[in-house]
Amino acid sequence: MESAEIDRLQDWLVKCGLAGSSEVDLLRNFCDHCRSAGLDLSTATAVIDTLHPVYEGRAFPWRSDGAEESPLMEYGSTAEGEAAANWEKTVFFHLLTTGADELRRRLGGDPTDFETGEMLLAKRAGSIGAGDRTDFASIEELKAEGETDYIAFLHRFAKDSVIGEMDCVFSYWTTRNPDGFSEADLGALRRLVPTLALGIKCASLARIAGTLVEVYLGRDAGQRVLSGRISRGVAEQINTVLWFSDLRGYTTIADTTSPDAIIPLLNDYAETVISTIHEAGGDVLKLIGDGVLAVFNMDDPADACRRALRAEADLRTRVEALNASRAEKGHPVTTVYLALHIGDVFFGNIGSNERLDFTVVGPAVNEVSRVASMCRSVDRPILVSSEFAAATPEPERRNLVSVGRYALRGLSRAQELFTIDPGSRHPPASRSLGSP
Repeated sequence: MESAEIDRLQDWLVKCGLAGSSEVDLLRNFCDHCRSAGLDLSTATAVIDTLHPVYEGRAFPWRSDGAEESPLMEYGSTAEGEAAANWEKTVFFHLLTTGADELRRRLGGDPTDFETGEMLLAKRAGSIGAGDRTDFASIEELKAEGETDYIAFLHRFAKDSVIGEMDCVFSYWTTRNPDGFSEADLGALRRLVPTLALGIKCASLARIAGTLVEVYLGRDAGQRVLSGRISRGVAEQINTVLWFSDLRGYTTIADTTSPDAIIPLLNDYAETVISTIHEAGGDVLKLIGDGVLAVFNMDDPADACRRALRAEADLRTRVEALNASRAEKGHPVTTVYLALHIGDVFFGNIGSNERLDFTVVGPAVNEVSRVASMCRSVDRPILVSSEFAAATPEPERRNLVSVGRYALRGLSRAQELFTIDPGSRHPPASRSLGSP
């Protein structure tokens, strides 16, 4: 590959990085451009760790032969067990722990003939002998597939730019050319791959930003923040369905259960509640101890009410299954109290210049929490406000029954509250809202 072609490819990589190209597109198009320019690549893989509650990192494989392979693989923790043992056998782990930046293996020759920049210098200085050479099963597999040359790179980030475990970009490159990589090929890769790694880092950082704001603020709030709505005091008034739920008897459970069992309990029930809300189109805004505050934003109030009620029904089924599973293991169980309300709230940034919270505030938020606290008093798993009941469409509306009028703490007037008619799930019950 000529120097002018390398310069052209570097310019192209910079433009793609600035344009926000994904890691998959960057690697695939880069490999295609290299092949068009005469660099006979056969396979390639780039790997970068991430900051995610489930995945440790992501790998992006590419093949020139068109064989079916996922362009993206996400992997979990490699900190322990079999995953750790497998990770410690890889070329990338070898590079990371030895301080080397490069490893070359000529697959057509001596199966123990590999080189790294640092190790070549060390060998020449007499500090590394034949006994320090290492074989790698993954490279042998590539050789068995017909690859003739292999080179791996590790591009490290400066300490101040490390996020979580994301501290470098790994990559490897192979060819099936009978003569392997030429010195010109290797020179081109050494010049180009760092720029590719920078583009992959940029794409991954953007993904991390999206993940963090969605995980900690909620999906809708996260998107609003990423779109630029971060000024303190800037909020918009919206009419929305509000969901507030918490766990029945949580204080007693916390006082009588070993501390190391509390977090698993909260996680189990929070996972059930949050996944149910999300699947019904709601957005979780806050986790407050054992409580969950969520909204069902809407163009159509009736549809938002219907989605919230659908989530409630799904939640009961899931909690029943969760309780059966936990009880079988001897773990404490509980259930969920839930309040639903509809009203106007202000949705936006509240706090100081140093610490902001993107949330909802207003009388309706206070009301839904007060309604939730009444679940204990009237011993009902769900209560909805009269405003929510009035906005609920048929046939769901006919399943709501009044439990009476109650004075809610901090509110000036008594409120009529409703629950779901047990007869809509089991046998017939009392008068429902709208009945003659």
